[in-house]
Amino acid sequence: MTSHRIGILGTGLIGNFYAQTLRRGRSRDEVAVVYSRTAERAREFAERFQIATWTTDLEEATRHPAIDTVVVALPNDLHLPAVKLAATAGKAVLVTKPLARTATEAREILRIVEEAGIFAGYLEDLCYTPKTLRALEYVEQGTLGDVLWVRSRETHPGPHSAWFWDPRRAGAGAIVDLGCHCIEIIRSFVGKHVRPIEALCWADTLVHPIDAEDNAVGLIRFENGALGQFEVSWTFRGGMDLRDEVAGTEGTIWLNHFLRTGFEMFTSGANSSYVAEKAEVERGWLFPVGDEIGELGYVDMFDDMFAALDAGRQPRETVYDGYIVNAIIDACLASARNHRWETINLEWRGGQSHRIERRHQNVGDLILVKQERLPDGRQKLILKDPRTGDFLDRIV
Repeated sequence: MTSHRIGILGTGLIGNFYAQTLRRGRSRDEVAVVYSRTAERAREFAERFQIATWTTDLEEATRHPAIDTVVVALPNDLHLPAVKLAATAGKAVLVTKPLARTATEAREILRIVEEAGIFAGYLEDLCYTPKTLRALEYVEQGTLGDVLWVRSRETHPGPHSAWFWDPRRAGAGAIVDLGCHCIEIIRSFVGKHVRPIEALCWADTLVHPIDAEDNAVGLIRFENGALGQFEVSWTFRGGMDLRDEVAGTEGTIWLNHFLRTGFEMFTSGANSSYVAEKAEVERGWLFPVGDEIGELGYVDMFDDMFAALDAGRQPRETVYDGYIVNAIIDACLASARNHRWETINLEWRGGQSHRIERRHQNVGDLILVKQERLPDGRQKLILKDPRTGDFLDRIV
């Protein structure tokens, strides 16, 4: 079984989650190098996770001979330069979400890794939650029929670090930070072979004194007729709300990943401790998470990434996927500015998908629209006359 020596770039919240996961779920691997922009944070992180080498030099971290894989857990504006360095050094590179600030930057990252011939993966953890992976099995087996509509929601009180709030560094606000998760979840359920063609989005800055949106709702229309809907907010009170809904011609799935999932606890707060990511309080009724890094998808995500690296295959989430997400985000931001549907401009590699077919059966010369059971046990048919276009009820 192959083991890897890893360099983590970044010591913020996501870097901590990654280090915890790699130490536990990937115990055969070793995080050998950590980079931070400040010596104090680099040293503390290295001591806490027992990492041999720490540095404040980004080039030194990516080129270090002790590592074969670079994990980019940096602010969005540093993704492109970090990938350039990793590619030049010939290292495998795994990049946290979103891939970049814009589709142009994301396309450049894609070009760099492909021309360098290195393994690259897109670290979109919420597509790897245990519930999502199980739900995707049902969808891919056809249990829900044709997927018609997917809704994904991520809302919380706002990000932890200052750079998120600066659109010059982040690219935008809640749409880039949270919408990137929702968009890729939607694509996963609709089918990645189905091209997204246009977006309609509302976004506004409702609460915070910032130059980026803190709330947004968006629609994504796909080539086959399916619709995606996302809701994101940096002003939601009560913790982090992660929910998805999938509706198909033969079934429906509802997923609640983080809040109200069956673990509820009351405390006076006398001995306060960490509850869960984005939890706002430490007393009263609380909703802890049984296995945070597992339930947020980090364990399965890294298992897939390194299994793909070892097998010479593509991971479930590729850099090309990250590029598509950025292209959809660009269209959403343009739509919010222009108050209209915007075309999603991207380099599409997935071919053409067929439109979802309308299905019907005939009752004599009429078309059956719907059939339902009445309280008295009889069947009610709603029928359409194809010659006149009229609709009628029939009790049988």
